[in-house]
Amino acid sequence: MADIINKLFVYLHYPFVQYALIAGVLIALCSSLLGVTLVLKRFSFIGDGLSHVAFGAMAIATVMKLTNEMVIILPVTVIAAILLLAGSKNRKIKGDASIAMISVGSLAIGYLIMNVFPGSSNVSGDVCSTLFGSTSILTLSKLDVWLCVALSIVVIAIFIVFYNKIFAVTFDEGFAKATGTNAGAYNFLIAVVIAVIIVLAMNLVGSLLISALVIFPALSAMRVFKNFKSVIICSAVFSVLCAALGIIISILMSTPVGSTIVAIDIIGFIIFSVIGAIKK
Repeated sequence: MADIINKLFVYLHYPFVQYALIAGVLIALCSSLLGVTLVLKRFSFIGDGLSHVAFGAMAIATVMKLTNEMVIILPVTVIAAILLLAGSKNRKIKGDASIAMISVGSLAIGYLIMNVFPGSSNVSGDVCSTLFGSTSILTLSKLDVWLCVALSIVVIAIFIVFYNKIFAVTFDEGFAKATGTNAGAYNFLIAVVIAVIIVLAMNLVGSLLISALVIFPALSAMRVFKNFKSVIICSAVFSVLCAALGIIISILMSTPVGSTIVAIDIIGFIIFSVIGAIKK
């Protein structure tokens, strides 16, 4: 045990580990805040859909050999979030159908582009790294970390400033409209913010595992707490601890970062479910 602790302290002196922890904690925090709202609105899988859109956009950016992939990924993902929101209000294409359509289409097109116009000799490795995160969180530059910090501050500030409106739209959108709240505008705001979070989270857990960051903390907190504010706080603490623990374990054990974080989330969910059952 002492050897593991000493090894951990040695690793913590490396900048790449510090960058990974800072980015991982901030991404997990932002994901947990919006995750509660998405779960309660029965729109949890928007994370899946947007992550696949981001994968397709990343494939395009890779083919174009852009030095800053965010120039393509972020605006495309935000536009997709808005389209998904509009699709959920369309009687012909319901929310789950529109998510499935955009999700599968983006994933297929992204993979096709990466094969037709390969950016490297190891296409399978590139795809696997993008889908499952691999170790990209451990290769962040100082610029990447500052960008993550700036976007995270914006997301947290938006959530705090518009907390009451988000609360109203989450629980009873019809009543919120009746009281004069522009529910459409706040749904639009939620969609844009979750798109930003998805783009940030791609480096942490990969495209296929992003929904875990959104869903598990919220569902775990709901096993124990029933008050909205308590669920938000518990979800945030749960998500941050799981992300930090997952990153540390992955570094010490040489396991994939994204998969390790999700495994910790699952263990945490089981523990909270047992606690919730005991409370009842």
